Amino acid sequence: MKKVIAFLFFIASSFLLNAQSADDVIGTWKNGEGTGIIQIYKTTSGHYAGKIIWLKEPNDPETGKPKLDKRNPDKTKRTNPTLGLINMKGFKFDSDDKEWKGGTIYDPKNGKDYSCKMWMTANDKNKLEVRGYMGISLLGRTDTWTRQTP
Repeated sequence: MKKVIAFLFFIASSFLLNAQSADDVIGTWKNGEGTGIIQIYKTTSGHYAGKIIWLKEPNDPETGKPKLDKRNPDKTKRTNPTLGLINMKGFKFDSDDKEWKGGTIYDPKNGKDYSCKMWMTANDKNKLEVRGYMGISLLGRTDTWTRQTP
């Protein structure tokens, strides 16, 4: 009987250790290319958003000045710096699917917004899969981000 109880305790513990909560995504994440770090945070409305807080190359090679959001379709935003740009917004955690869904991600390299969802890899809260897509999720690209520790 003690062995059965110990086994059940082990199984229950492993589920609890691997359980994800909505706030697990909060933190700083380096993109797969290693060119940027995005800080994901919870907004006052309860959604999750992200902003660019570090760039490997913060200055524009053409001008030597800080990079600007020069490909933004809104001409009034083209003089905004890329560093500090909120490039992710509107995510909600789906506890059934263990995914953050319903958000968008903006790519300052091409000035386009994409639908986006995120999930953590199995048993590793330091890897975040970020999938940007147009229309349906099958038409997109997934990038693996790595949690950065202070």
